[in-house]
Amino acid sequence: MNIKDHIRSIPDFPKPGILFYDISTLLAHADAWQETVRQLSDAVRPHKPDLLVGIESRGFLVAAPLALSLGLGFVMIRKRGKLPGDIITHSYDLEYGTDTIEIQADAIKPGSRVVVLDDLLATGGTMAAAVSLLRRMGAEVAAAQFIIELGFLNGAAKLDVPAQALVTYES
Repeated sequence: MNIKDHIRSIPDFPKPGILFYDISTLLAHADAWQETVRQLSDAVRPHKPDLLVGIESRGFLVAAPLALSLGLGFVMIRKRGKLPGDIITHSYDLEYGTDTIEIQADAIKPGSRVVVLDDLLATGGTMAAAVSLLRRMGAEVAAAQFIIELGFLNGAAKLDVPAQALVTYES
């Protein structure tokens, strides 16, 4: 099964000139979603992670079922102000401003081997920030994994960990 057949393209969303790759159609198709999780499992397993980390919010949809499938724990990286308790923050530059991500201070033990997941790799800024945040916590970031990569944006070049996507769009 080609999972790319189950990803819908929506032109001019969220603004004119943007082609949005929508995974909601993939999630809604049980066989395609199961195949996606199987392919993600095959891609992540060789990295031998202790934990999987998902980036808000669609990264949660990817990492949580994959963690369950692999028998691993799941940790969330969220946007500012969404996590209770002691948190560790990381601010990073965007094309037009800054953003901040957070993780609970006790979510990852130093030395833990993690794979970070998100649905899509575009410019790589958020994933690079997540990798930096996890390293500050003492995690060993083994890899970054995605369902989709927008190869023409060259986001993988911003990452200093192995990065892989199941599907790549070149335009």
